[in-house]
Amino acid sequence: MRILLVEDDRQISDFISKGLIQANFVVDQAEDGETGLYLARQNLYDAAIIDLMLPVLDGLSLIESLRKDKIKTPVIILSAKRSVDDRIRGLERGGDDYLVKPFIFVELLARLHALIRRTSGVLEPTSLSYADLSMDLLKRQVVRSGEVIELQPREFALLEYLLRNAERVLSKTLILERIWDYRFDPQTNVIDVLVSRLRSKVDRDFPYKLIHTIRGVGYVLKISA
Repeated sequence: MRILLVEDDRQISDFISKGLIQANFVVDQAEDGETGLYLARQNLYDAAIIDLMLPVLDGLSLIESLRKDKIKTPVIILSAKRSVDDRIRGLERGGDDYLVKPFIFVELLARLHALIRRTSGVLEPTSLSYADLSMDLLKRQVVRSGEVIELQPREFALLEYLLRNAERVLSKTLILERIWDYRFDPQTNVIDVLVSRLRSKVDRDFPYKLIHTIRGVGYVLKISA
């Protein structure tokens, strides 16, 4: 699937683009509204992610121009503006969803998938499973061997990421970029702490372990040999 990303902050744009590419999207980037409008007129996109505060042509004007041109590409608005009025204005001008900065990438990705599902009719799994571990994405419920496991939001997000990439080694940097927002300090040991908490709930009271450390690389969800 192909995504148009219009964001003038290079750090944020590169952060989002990298995450989307790793999630198997093709990404076209634009740093101002005029370039974004040109790309949207020239190409077919499954969705667009558009910042409001853009040079040359602001985000709302860009979205309005798309709708006047009968371009129906679904749009997620990114903005530091938090008020209800700002959100309503963005949706009334043609946006389909609204996400406030700073954001967690996993939430942006979930909203993007949901938006594409709604507009394309493409269905995605509502549950994930590996071995005796299952996750209901709608109920936000995790069960292992028939036992319900209560998880905090970031624990749930990390486990979902591991389940979606079962038996694939995920680096700490990759996990940081998926679970935390783009401003998070990469020097912290927060990943180790989060994995430890998740293991205590998912692995500790069960006969075999699923979450494993690959020393010097990262973590993987797998059944031990």
